Amino acid sequence: MKTSIATVCLSGGLDEKLEAIAAAGFRGVEIFESDLLSYNGTPADVAREVADLGLKVVTFQPFRDFEGMAEPQRARTFDRAERKFDVMQELGCDLLMVCSNVSPDSLGGIERAAADFRELGERAARRGLRVGFEALAWGRHISDYRDAWEVVRRADHRSIGLVLDTFHACARKTDLKPIRSIPGDRIFLVQLADAPWLDMDVLSWSRHFRCFPGQGDMPLIEFMEVVQATGYDGELSLEIFNDQFRAGSPRSVAVDGQRSLAYLMDQLRARRGTEIPGFPVIPSRSKCLGVEFIEFAVDDRTADELAKFLSGLGFRNLGHHKSKAVTRWAQGSINLVINKEKEGFAHSHYITHGPSVCAIGLKVESATKTLDRAEKLHDTPFRQKVGPGELEIPAVRGMGGSLLYFLDGTSKLANVWDIEFAPVRATVGSTNAGLTVIDHISQSMHYEDMLSWLLFYTSLLDVRKTPQLDITDPGGIVRSQVVESADGALRIALNASQSQRTQSSRFLTEYFGSGVQHIAFATDDIVSTAVRLKANGVETLRIPENYYDDLEARVDLPAERLAVLKANNVLYDRDENGEYLQLYTRSFKDLFFFEIVERHGYKGFGAINAPIRLNAQSRLSNDSAASSF
Repeated sequence: MKTSIATVCLSGGLDEKLEAIAAAGFRGVEIFESDLLSYNGTPADVAREVADLGLKVVTFQPFRDFEGMAEPQRARTFDRAERKFDVMQELGCDLLMVCSNVSPDSLGGIERAAADFRELGERAARRGLRVGFEALAWGRHISDYRDAWEVVRRADHRSIGLVLDTFHACARKTDLKPIRSIPGDRIFLVQLADAPWLDMDVLSWSRHFRCFPGQGDMPLIEFMEVVQATGYDGELSLEIFNDQFRAGSPRSVAVDGQRSLAYLMDQLRARRGTEIPGFPVIPSRSKCLGVEFIEFAVDDRTADELAKFLSGLGFRNLGHHKSKAVTRWAQGSINLVINKEKEGFAHSHYITHGPSVCAIGLKVESATKTLDRAEKLHDTPFRQKVGPGELEIPAVRGMGGSLLYFLDGTSKLANVWDIEFAPVRATVGSTNAGLTVIDHISQSMHYEDMLSWLLFYTSLLDVRKTPQLDITDPGGIVRSQVVESADGALRIALNASQSQRTQSSRFLTEYFGSGVQHIAFATDDIVSTAVRLKANGVETLRIPENYYDDLEARVDLPAERLAVLKANNVLYDRDENGEYLQLYTRSFKDLFFFEIVERHGYKGFGAINAPIRLNAQSRLSNDSAASSF
């Protein structure tokens, strides 16, 4: 099978779309009529540009409101079709895609529709062209692929075939098994689109919320299994209507499209246990064993300030890099790296973003296999000059230009701290705060990039995605979704907002891009940790008394325990699995901040408390801004 993508998936003019599609490695393209109509040139000019880019036009679409029209409209539909055939021949395209009729003037009847397509097939055949028929989920008389297939079957013409679209087949939860009985050579095109399950009208759902395979919730693996059973070996084409895609970079969206297809075929291969022609075998998704380190890029001044901040949180300086201005700070199983080098990647990241998380190191089962999978998924590998005595740690580009490193326990990478760092003699400092591991990492990004990073993580790592949540911020709504490993060794919260006034969006402005906005550390006793932080001079985010009045009414907690939580600014939640307690530090340089959590079987992230935290941070930010005048 070959891969293609529709121009409607991408932003920009037709020239820019075609260049992005070719650069991403596609060889087929669906030309949407609206893109052609706005193109500054003739269809023949488009054909030359397509050929120069090494592409092929696999279909021209959509042709609407064709079948079942009464006279004189019926005659006019055939006249329209002939004009489209003229355009197709200039484009060098042999397939016209016809969508099922939605006109209130259309007449029902499978036999009537079949007769129309039989005549259209005759006209197409005289020009060496073909016609594919697709059932729209909101079609007036034909809204089911099974009815569309019956029309094609009864038309019984070699130039008339079926177009299968995953969204239209899955949106109404139509039984997919009958696809198996359709001869593969009668299927002219298979279009792929995923989508989250939403309770809304199908047309609006399709026009705004389609996404690439793996970004939604539809049963695309099951769909591909039954398509394979037909013997179909033609194009797999992505057709996505999505507001976020149309606001994003056409090149990055096109690459995401290739990534989604590689991931989909990888899942299909794993399900069937056989290779998929046209798609390379890639290593399995990497199991993440935890976060090995988080690296901060700083300059000399902020390095000292960050070191003081981390010291207050109970971290100790355990090592100094043997050849670089890099130090290791640790507590429990947490490793934080402060990098104040004057050149290299971290310095470039600091110049762009200021004090920031420039890299995350993940513990995986095999670092080399993880990098191999990443490259085959079209992720961008990163390499830089390695000095004497340094390890070359596999890495790819992550969010906001940061890096994602891979380390394992079966190679020299397991000894990175001993190989690259010289131990530092222990000194008297702040009290250990009882922090044990990294519970989760929260990353903020532009709204149009959220689906891209969701696909990045879920395709590369053995993680699952949680349902999306809408969090109320004083400045608007923040959409949040978590990717996590089954055992909780890795949890990454992805946050984005369309409002420019939310904390998430303000972070992007201050930070000059996407990145890590906060890191949550786990403790076994949050009250004890809070007491130690206070003794170390760490200020935590003040929570209003009203919150605790409401908590008392909402949750049955002993008065003594409630008083302790209130005294230490600790937020509380519980679910059917257990309890969750959390507190927050003030932000560092108004950029990133830290969260402390105590988790007892609880599966979530305290979403009910998020508006309280966001309001408290907003007040603090406003007070800080006011005091600067």
